[in-house]
Amino acid sequence: MRLKLLVVRTADMLKLVEFYQLLGFSFDYHKHGNSPYHYSVTIDGVVMEIYPLAKNQTMADSNLRLGFELDDFDSAMALLKQANTTFVSEPAQTDFGFMAVVVDPDGRRVELYRK
Repeated sequence: MRLKLLVVRTADMLKLVEFYQLLGFSFDYHKHGNSPYHYSVTIDGVVMEIYPLAKNQTMADSNLRLGFELDDFDSAMALLKQANTTFVSEPAQTDFGFMAVVVDPDGRRVELYRK
């Protein structure tokens, strides 16, 4: 078994896309079928999509925690700091590898690992 799709919903798609672009993601903007326009990127065979909030949602789920191993960790850290991103933990060696934890624009904690 393996993960194939991750959908993240937000009230501000562009702001969220801009954040994840700092990590090196390159999104396509499209729609398929009756879905709304949304952003999509494929990461090592897993599709991550950024959608607007569902009709019954008033705010994004900030409890979802994401983790990514980055191709260019050091550049991403520099870009995140320039963008005044909130760091929960600065880059450091941990039991899980060299990593940092940041907060995305919707309040989700995002673990970032050096490859």
